[in-house]
Amino acid sequence: MFTLSYTAPTSVEAAVSALAGANGTAKVLSGGTDLLVQMRSGRIKPELIIDIKRIPGLIGIREENGTFVIGAATPCAVIGEHPALVAAWPGVVEAACLIGSTQVQGRATLAGNLCNASPAADSVPALIAARATCVVAGPHGKREVAVEAIPTGPGQTSLARGELIIEFRLLKRPPRSGDAYLRFIPRTEMDIAVVGVAVNVTLDASGVCTEARVVLGAAAPTAILVPDASAALVGRRLDEEALRRLDEAARRACRPIDDKRGTIDFRIQVAGVLARRAAGLAFARAGGCS
Repeated sequence: MFTLSYTAPTSVEAAVSALAGANGTAKVLSGGTDLLVQMRSGRIKPELIIDIKRIPGLIGIREENGTFVIGAATPCAVIGEHPALVAAWPGVVEAACLIGSTQVQGRATLAGNLCNASPAADSVPALIAARATCVVAGPHGKREVAVEAIPTGPGQTSLARGELIIEFRLLKRPPRSGDAYLRFIPRTEMDIAVVGVAVNVTLDASGVCTEARVVLGAAAPTAILVPDASAALVGRRLDEEALRRLDEAARRACRPIDDKRGTIDFRIQVAGVLARRAAGLAFARAGGCS
């Protein structure tokens, strides 16, 4: 007979202990917007739910020497209302605020969006482009991991038994930097990305790109960092040649699927278009010409 237990620990150590000691399947509840839907549909049947929202420090945003630290249970609505974070990382904030409806954003979290491991997760490409890291706590202590190292495939992560994400870190960014995230969806809002593209750039005083990261979402089994697309921007202003190379590199990197929301050919084409547009917005935010 299926039974469900619930616990709301008040420390990271207690949460780790509950996860590691669970006899059956245990799931962490940071926001619940994916977890509860999957439980109601019967897709998953965990025997233990571990609610981490009562752990001090896991809800909220703070700054440490210019680095933003975002608690794993911080709702996306709170992220969208943090002026300093919005000013520093507008692309990350925009991506977080595209998750679901206004009501959903009052519960949804970056940790849940990442650990759900959907290839179409909106916040993940933007976090990867921003070089975000997450702090993972487990039976053997804490470790800091690049966001891109967490998802390993649809619905799968690299987290070991007893491990959970407790916070995200966004480093202080150099001057003349900008980021952006754009997606294509069939409807005007509250839909899943057919393709998403995140771009993060740093420019020199003359407007030439000195550093770039381009990440595709919903174009492969996980969000993918595209070095060739990044290289298309570095050492150049945002001219037509740079955009052409970026477009081509983004298309080459795609490994999408056919489904009811889009064909393979359509997704590949859209990836190139969105890469161009996101680069233009990121350059403009960094103070360059788009």
